Amino acid sequence: MSGIVGYGAYVPKYRIKSETIAEVWGEDPDRIKEGLGILEKAVPAIDEDATTLAVEAARIAMKRAGIPRDSIGALYVGSESHPYAVKPTACAVAQALGAVPNLTAADLEFACKAGTAGIQMCMGMVDSKMIHYGMAIGSDTAQGRPGDALEYSAAAGAAAYIIGPNDESMAILEDTLSYTTDTPDFWRRPKADFPSHGGRFTGPPAYFKHVMGAFYGLMQKMDEKVENYDYFVFHQPNAKFPQAVAKQLKIPKEKLADGLIVPIIGNTYSAASPLGLANVLDKAEPGQRIFMVSFGSGAGSDAFSIKVTDKIKNRDRAYPLSKFINEKEYLSYAIYSKLKGNYKGM
Repeated sequence: MSGIVGYGAYVPKYRIKSETIAEVWGEDPDRIKEGLGILEKAVPAIDEDATTLAVEAARIAMKRAGIPRDSIGALYVGSESHPYAVKPTACAVAQALGAVPNLTAADLEFACKAGTAGIQMCMGMVDSKMIHYGMAIGSDTAQGRPGDALEYSAAAGAAAYIIGPNDESMAILEDTLSYTTDTPDFWRRPKADFPSHGGRFTGPPAYFKHVMGAFYGLMQKMDEKVENYDYFVFHQPNAKFPQAVAKQLKIPKEKLADGLIVPIIGNTYSAASPLGLANVLDKAEPGQRIFMVSFGSGAGSDAFSIKVTDKIKNRDRAYPLSKFINEKEYLSYAIYSKLKGNYKGM
């Protein structure tokens, strides 16, 4: 199988605390924090969008991989907040990297799992030898209607993965499996500023059914078990859902901890599980194994089995995700609303 030759992660420096949002809407901040498990979230600056976030993450991935900029044969950007309805984000990212013109590029959309779908596409192209390297990016500046539960979680961030031959990889992508159904738990109509969601239907019929389905499917396919993995990363729309999955699967809390970053940056949608994986790769040692499951509303999940190699030492060529998580500046609700454009929907 192919593997991860390089990876990069980026989170904007601006943050807003859950209690700051709760104060505006007359909500109990403790109830919000306990209910979602989110203390604060990342907010894009006035000049940041899904494209600029993707470029930042992609440049870090290229630096880690140490490969020529024109060696990328495919580039896919997964997002549900592409700046243009018709104008590929992927082309702008490829141009910024200097990877043009000899590559295929496209934008992907599958709610929060478009980034991992891109990884699978690159895996297929590398394994079939159509290309030598492919890049998959999950990038979002997520939107939440003012006063809605999503406003406390919808955040911003990006993660980029360069997929290539396994003998060049920091981590081998041992296998993957997807689980997909038509489950409309979350949606946004054309020209709508903010998404809608089915409330409690986003849980058992959507998130849990698909994440568990992909988990058990890949475990059975590989004849594996929980004890054979050192880390687990699940899509994290909030802190409670992935923790509930881990509890049901009898996964020790310590194996989930490093990949669970939603409490301090929020739900970054297409970048959520890829960012969790990046944080794990920043710490994992050769020989350790990682199990990741993404989730995208609508609905589907992609599961991956990953094994770290000796080339993980190449991660020291670039900044770890923790640098961007720790460098932060808090915003008032007024400035946050201005940056996000939320005043348009009030």
